[in-house]
Amino acid sequence: MIEIYGKPQCPFCDQAKLLCQTQRYEFTYKQLDEDFSREELMEIFPTARTFPQIRINGENIGGFTELKAWHNKRGNLESTYERPQNQYPAGSKGG
Repeated sequence: MIEIYGKPQCPFCDQAKLLCQTQRYEFTYKQLDEDFSREELMEIFPTARTFPQIRINGENIGGFTELKAWHNKRGNLESTYERPQNQYPAGSKGG
C-alpha cells in the first residue's frame, strides 16, 4: 500500500497521484491541514523537508523521484516515461 502525504498546489504531489492512478496501484492520498498537521508529518517523517512524502508498505521512501524509481525498478514503465522512438531508419548513419 502506497501512502502519499501531500499539500495543495504541489506538482510533484500531483505527479505521484497520477502515477499511482495510471498504474492502478493501491494508494491513499493525505493532504496537509485536512488529513494531517505539520506536527504529525514530522512525527512520521522526521527528516522531511519537501512534499510529497511517500511510504510504501509502512516504509518511508522519500518523494516523487523515489516513487518513480521504485516504479521503474518494478518494470512497470508507463507510456509517459517511455523512451522516444528511434527516428533514424535501420542502416542509416543517424543517431
